[in-house]
Amino acid sequence: MLSNLSISNWVGLIGTPLLIASGQVLFKMTSATAGELSVRNLLALFLNPVLIAALLLYGLGTIIWIYVLKAVPLTMAYSFMGLTFCFVPLLAQAFLGEALTLRYAIGAVFIIAGMLAING
Repeated sequence: MLSNLSISNWVGLIGTPLLIASGQVLFKMTSATAGELSVRNLLALFLNPVLIAALLLYGLGTIIWIYVLKAVPLTMAYSFMGLTFCFVPLLAQAFLGEALTLRYAIGAVFIIAGMLAING
């Protein structure tokens, strides 16, 4: 079935997890500016451009995902959401300076192997 997918389906299957992972990094960046839990700080948080960008990325990813699911069975498509567990550490390393470990690499290999087993 994977070989029958269009380029746009492939872009959606890989792009949606990438958008979600990008949103996660932006949520983490937003958390650094969040104050104590109060009405004033919540209002400031809602107006934070980084949070707004994260929510927009999540929204865009969701819209794209809906169109992917129109063409791809859910059982196949959902396995690609596992890529978020590969993308988040890579983006966290690139934008937040978080370390990548051998355990991460081994885990990523297992995730991708699982996707291949499910969809192969």
